[in-house]
Amino acid sequence: MRREVCRPRAGWDATVREQGLVYVDTELPDGAVMSYWDESACYALELPEVLRLEEATEELHRMAVAAAEHVVAHRRYADFGIPAWAADAVARSLREQPPTLYGRFDLWYDGSWPPKLLEYNADTPTALVEAAIVQWYWLEDTHPELDQWNSLHERLVTAWAQIKAGLHQPTLHVAWSSEETTGEDLMTAGYLAETARQAGLAPHLLPMLEIGWDGRRFVDDTDQPVTTCFKLYPWEWMLAEPYGRLALEPGTPTTWIEPAWKLLLSNKALLAVLWELYPDHPYLLPAYLDGPRDMPEYVAKPLLGREGAAVRIVTRSGEVHSPGDYGAEGWCYQQFQALPAFDGNHLVLGSWVVAGESAGAGLRESSGLITDGYARFLPHYVAAHRAG
Repeated sequence: MRREVCRPRAGWDATVREQGLVYVDTELPDGAVMSYWDESACYALELPEVLRLEEATEELHRMAVAAAEHVVAHRRYADFGIPAWAADAVARSLREQPPTLYGRFDLWYDGSWPPKLLEYNADTPTALVEAAIVQWYWLEDTHPELDQWNSLHERLVTAWAQIKAGLHQPTLHVAWSSEETTGEDLMTAGYLAETARQAGLAPHLLPMLEIGWDGRRFVDDTDQPVTTCFKLYPWEWMLAEPYGRLALEPGTPTTWIEPAWKLLLSNKALLAVLWELYPDHPYLLPAYLDGPRDMPEYVAKPLLGREGAAVRIVTRSGEVHSPGDYGAEGWCYQQFQALPAFDGNHLVLGSWVVAGESAGAGLRESSGLITDGYARFLPHYVAAHRAG
């Protein structure tokens, strides 16, 4: 893998906005505006390393599911901050295996082997529109003879078709938090609704706050029953809200995507359970729940919180804090591994999973050691010609 300087396309800003990246502008603390999408550089990956990264991604997903099964079997819900009243519903969800769609591993990877798992965003992962669509059109415009590690769109449509086969009727509600003001959640939900439509489903897009309860079931903004709902809305928020208990009741006729057991994969406690079950695994970093133990450098991550939540990095030279609230009730302590730097830019490789299979990559750069809200998304290509 290597970083290459590129010449941005003429009119690229308007182009990416038309393709759904309406949240391309990022306001900096000093009031200046930077672009989240950055095509002044790109990354080139070799085909053999992509194939190895796909295998690593799918192995990590299998390990994560096995860890969730271990948590349920040993009723370790308290380690994850999951309230006791929700435990049986989480266990039932895992046992019954309702439909699940996608997730994104964030990996440390510098072109050498092996990659290292930083976290798994398995409940409400974003950065999807840019990974699935915007960077693909960039490739078509700039390197049409080359390929990309990107089968996200096709795999999402296929996954929805498989989900549709198990439903009694094709209506799919797609909900997002209207309190997210950049437009990223809305565009992510809209894009997922479009992939569902291409699979033959009938999506109905609405804000999560417009889903109501009629005394027997959840209903939408037209009082129609919500029987199957994809929600870009974390389970941890739902459990803290008055209707969270109803969402988990076995008699409530709503299938939620992602299902409740994904609580276990989106929680940072997963990192510690993985290390416990697979000590010294080459794809893992040491991680613990009871403190940093003997790690001289570590990252303290709150158990709950969507991607971008505040973390605390402790290094031999002192502490590096990200902006945010440090009042979390539980923490996971993971060995610190400085993000790889390419031309002074710190890289995280997002490796996507759809229906349990590797589906593509999105690469984000940051100026500091933490991939925060000021990170930039860079496109990539695979340095091998397309088949055919």
